[in-house]
Amino acid sequence: MPSTAPLRQELEAVFPDRPFEIELWDGTRVPATTGPRVTFRATSRDAAAHVLRAPGQLGLGRAYVSGALEPDDVDAALDLLDTWQPPPVPKATLARLALAAARACGPMRPPPVPAAELRPRGRRHSIRRDARAVRHHYDLPPEFFALFLGDELTYSCALFTRGAGTLEEAQEAKLDLVCSKLGLRAGERVLDVGCGWGSFAIHAAERHDVHVTGITLSEPQARVAEERVRERGLSDRVEIRVADYRELDDPPFDAIASIGMVEHVGSSQIDVYAERLARVLRPGGRLLNHGISRLRVGDPEAGPFSERYVFPDGAPLHLSRIQLAVERAGLVTDHVEGLHGNYQLTLAEWARRLDENLDEAIRLAGPERVRVWRLYLRAARRGFESGFISLYQVRAFQPGAAVEPYLGERAAAFEPAGAPA
Repeated sequence: MPSTAPLRQELEAVFPDRPFEIELWDGTRVPATTGPRVTFRATSRDAAAHVLRAPGQLGLGRAYVSGALEPDDVDAALDLLDTWQPPPVPKATLARLALAAARACGPMRPPPVPAAELRPRGRRHSIRRDARAVRHHYDLPPEFFALFLGDELTYSCALFTRGAGTLEEAQEAKLDLVCSKLGLRAGERVLDVGCGWGSFAIHAAERHDVHVTGITLSEPQARVAEERVRERGLSDRVEIRVADYRELDDPPFDAIASIGMVEHVGSSQIDVYAERLARVLRPGGRLLNHGISRLRVGDPEAGPFSERYVFPDGAPLHLSRIQLAVERAGLVTDHVEGLHGNYQLTLAEWARRLDENLDEAIRLAGPERVRVWRLYLRAARRGFESGFISLYQVRAFQPGAAVEPYLGERAAAFEPAGAPA
């Protein structure tokens, strides 16, 4: 096997002050020079080969997902990536480092891209491409998601800051809040956009005696949702469809809930999204749009790791852009609430539960997908903590008829959620 000594020498020269240690596949090490320390273990030459093939975030992500690069502590590794500023490295020095890495690897074929990676093809945010992207993210066994989401499979921000003590209580509080903001009355027709495994549709039908049409792009999700609806005896009140929001052509609904959907729409389709929802909302009907938004102008929509492994084509927009689309569609906004602190707590709880069930998670989803999810849940939480993204609930209505005042017995729904202590 070729010697790794030249590679170690180049790494030490390029990074003279290192709050990390690298353990190479032959057992040799590049020791840390400062603390706190994180150890990155390259389990095979594939780690260097992935980085050589795709320098930067994507190559490191491939090495991690494949198991060729293992940090001893994922949280500490993310802390390092968030806070450590590497020194500027001239191109000639980077070339020497790459040459040393290639020599340390020796003759070898490029390692295959991990099976968990997806590079969507076709026109971005077309119906066909969006369906493929959604299936990539969600089409894992529902038992895998239940390990960290809980039995109700509610995959969106829970509401911890109004007295909930558990994830289950916080998710029920969130669903109650959505129903309250929509002012649901028995017998009304409700659309659930991006219905997932049916948690909101079931909650609204059971608690408020409404008729719900839920749509999702994931056929496996729809099958699970339909089964759950049948088990709860709600087939007469809940319909689940595999459909895109752009395919809606229903008689007007009294209310629409879009929970965790708008961040997948993209800038090219946000006006279409708002117009289509407005079109199927009756005069006086209400829309509750719950979704992630970017906060800082100029930041990219997503990094290459998220694009390939987590949310292909995911595109959190700024709240102002979403609201512009809502207004262009003729809807009137009358309430906006930020819930970012709640999502930090939700993601931390999901990550904790997944870690507690790692063996079963790997059995159900495989090691690559589990590595992706462990990293994603932590990175998403950090996005809320750093001010990169936030979460908003926006309620709007279709003008043209009287809208019942959202006061009186529903006033508690508008108490500010506040930030977590």
